[in-house]
Amino acid sequence: MSARSAEAAQRALAAARTLDPMINAFSAILDERAALDAGRCAAGSSLEGLTVSVKNLFDVQGEVTLAGSIINRDHPPAIRDAPLISRLNAAGAVLAGLNHMGEYAYDFTGENSHYGASRNPHDLERMSGGSSGGSAAAVAAGVVDLALGSDTNGSIRLPSALCGVFGLRPTAGRLTRTGVFPFCETLDQVGPFALDLKHLARAFDVLQASEPAPTPISAVDALGQGGKGLRVGRLRGYFDDLLDAEVLAATDAASRAADAQDVVVEDMAAARAAAFLITNAESGSLHLANLRTRLADFDPATRPRFVAGALTPADWYVRAQAFRRGFTRRMERLFGSFDVLLAPAAPTTAPRIGQKTMILAGREMAVRPNLGLLTQPVSLAGLPVLAAPLARPNGLPIGLQLIGPPGGEGACFRLAAVLAAKGVVGATTARLA
Repeated sequence: MSARSAEAAQRALAAARTLDPMINAFSAILDERAALDAGRCAAGSSLEGLTVSVKNLFDVQGEVTLAGSIINRDHPPAIRDAPLISRLNAAGAVLAGLNHMGEYAYDFTGENSHYGASRNPHDLERMSGGSSGGSAAAVAAGVVDLALGSDTNGSIRLPSALCGVFGLRPTAGRLTRTGVFPFCETLDQVGPFALDLKHLARAFDVLQASEPAPTPISAVDALGQGGKGLRVGRLRGYFDDLLDAEVLAATDAASRAADAQDVVVEDMAAARAAAFLITNAESGSLHLANLRTRLADFDPATRPRFVAGALTPADWYVRAQAFRRGFTRRMERLFGSFDVLLAPAAPTTAPRIGQKTMILAGREMAVRPNLGLLTQPVSLAGLPVLAAPLARPNGLPIGLQLIGPPGGEGACFRLAAVLAAKGVVGATTARLA
């Protein structure tokens, strides 16, 4: 048994009980499981003394995988942990709880009509982001050291940006999704959150170690390589057109610190549209049986999206996938000139809970669909993205997307380490207690 892990477990459980009434990040606090994990942790394990919570679409033995819905309440408890949870446990991490999420992961806000909104620890009146908002909020509040989330169109990167924590969407297919409730099979990815960049790197190395082809360099090793020779491109055009002025200025400053060269990629708006079509069609098909028999049990904010998806013409879906293949090739060719690309992660700081519209570049836009307008095009190409919070101890969080080539998570970690050393990026624990 690890005394460090036992102490960490008790701190996390106490913090969850104290802070969760304020942030609403947890669907379950797992006292017995945390004690069991701490008892099994061997001293010297790579994640010894670290605690973790997981988005409630990961299977946890003995718990119902709600996926943010009330329909799933009727499901039996999971009979085993998702493999990624088992990997973290084997490395010494202690599982402290399950995190709230947007219903069936179709959400950018962190709001859920069934279970309430997960609140941003930096301002409890503001959104945590979705759909992994509970995971990001639990980390930002300092309840746990790590969390697991999923990202289809931005559901790790957006909450990371709004809550001011690090998050990683790995290369498409890098981490197994066995034991994870699906949303959109061809776009879904899973990954970790952390306040500490080194913790994020260690967690990713643990998670990927059992995969058939781990990345060429470990994330931990990449952190120590420095930035010499690192070629950085700043995505412009589409990524600047609808930014809040504060976000644009902060991203420009980070770009200068990274010595980035400007680059414009055509068809970003079309890539976003293709991501929408693919997401709607696949998720509508997935939930078709329940849409026919339990329509009233869906969250009113997600119900029309799933219905629209179920009615999407097959030809639209086929054309969106064809566009995706060409767009992916164009994005990958950029890495002949650059090692990593930099872009803002969210067009604005966190909106207020319940806010319906926002002003971006003088245009009034709906909040719910447009918070992810900068993450969706990148999702389509399946590239690895590290969400890095800008160091803003006195302001609402702003996040960057650090985008690498397929299998290039190491380049993302290298740039994050360079910017952290310069004081440009860094997470700040919210002060709630």
